Amino acid sequence: MHFSIPETETRAGDGGAAYVAYNIHVNGVLHCRVRYSQLLGLHEQLRKEYGANVVPAFPPKKIFTLTPAEVEQRREQLEKYMQAVRQDPTLGGSETFNSFLRKAQQETQQIPTEEVVLEVLLSNGQKVKVTILTSDQTEDVLEAVASKLDLPDDLVGYFSLFLVRESKDGAFSFVRKLQEFELPYVSVTSLHNPEFRIILRKSYWDSSYDDDVMEHRVGLNLLYAQTVSDIEHGWILVNKEQHRQLKSLQEKVSKKEFIRLAQTLKYYGYLKFDPCITDFPEKGCHVVVSAGNNELNFQVRLPNEQIKEGSFKVTRMRCWRVTSSVPMSNGPSGSSPGKSEVKLELAFEYLMSKDRLQWVTITSPQAIMLSICLQSMVDELMVKKSGGSIRKMFRRRVNGALRRSDSQQAVKSPPLLDSPDASREPMAKLSSKLTSVSLRGISHSSSANDVGANDFHGNYAFEGIGDEDL
Repeated sequence: MHFSIPETETRAGDGGAAYVAYNIHVNGVLHCRVRYSQLLGLHEQLRKEYGANVVPAFPPKKIFTLTPAEVEQRREQLEKYMQAVRQDPTLGGSETFNSFLRKAQQETQQIPTEEVVLEVLLSNGQKVKVTILTSDQTEDVLEAVASKLDLPDDLVGYFSLFLVRESKDGAFSFVRKLQEFELPYVSVTSLHNPEFRIILRKSYWDSSYDDDVMEHRVGLNLLYAQTVSDIEHGWILVNKEQHRQLKSLQEKVSKKEFIRLAQTLKYYGYLKFDPCITDFPEKGCHVVVSAGNNELNFQVRLPNEQIKEGSFKVTRMRCWRVTSSVPMSNGPSGSSPGKSEVKLELAFEYLMSKDRLQWVTITSPQAIMLSICLQSMVDELMVKKSGGSIRKMFRRRVNGALRRSDSQQAVKSPPLLDSPDASREPMAKLSSKLTSVSLRGISHSSSANDVGANDFHGNYAFEGIGDEDL
């Protein structure tokens, strides 16, 4: 997740005295406003729990009122501090850090703690309404949805909640996976746009884990509904014969067999992103990126209108980073930059051949979601490499208690597949060796609104490989 503090505000306190508020943005969207004293309190609590040698340095107190230049300097220092804490696996995943952000989010949006009904979508468009508290965190809401659907406890961790934007044709554009530091009800309602919804979807990449999910009827129904939806939206490619076989299995209500066949199809289990821009194989190319099977797949439209396809394996990415450029607001106090003003880029350093690393850049509003996908693929690979079980990745809170719903809701079976789309264009393959492209390096901007060097994501699944493997 990308944390930034792109702006400050001068606000009036309870006693009328003015103070500086620091606006913390997550993925380019305002998450909360906090005072220096609040962040200092967080810092002191982290030092108490984890020790001064673990927690990064914090901007010092000032005796006198800060000048505008000093406010700007402190803003930069606090931004770097928040990024450093979030990047640290221990500090960034701590309950102290996450509860601070949840409380600050709720206070900023001025939403009182009360019981509400939250609507969560399934992949087939079915609505699941759960009664929660506005202060319930992501795991609480996920468990409430699982309870409503009667999903077994040991399968809850195979699914996650995602913030999506729904288009008029019913397709979903994925914004991000909801995190432990936010309150889902507050996150979606604070956007003040009915197009933003919360959807339940499987959260793993390796299709072998489908076997675990399909052991239970609810898991099977959820996976089946998602697979049908992905086919209908063109995320999974099918030809006419495959489509006929799938429809026949639907008519027989052979859900497991339907999924087994779908697993053999191109792009099964991939997450498809909105069209965006890349500098590969040349600058300014339009591209559709899909994430899955431990790779990013590119469907690139070249300037001559030819469409080519190629994939970048996550095990060949040495590292990646996200940059966010947010222009300073010239509007009135309290105004935030418009969404269109935020420029997000994902850049990854790729092993093109044995001794040649080059950068590939994707400019997309979904750059953060792409980064989350890469990280979760790496996490999954590392668990598998260590001989661990994916079930151990889904740890429940020690004091957590699943609140079982009084009434259950069945997952509805989706309608039969429509006819396959014959209008999809054929694609030529990109060169498998990827050796003839000169890629630009990422710019290390010194702008205060760009992510610093500590926002790099090192890849522990990176493999040194030879030319014969490419």
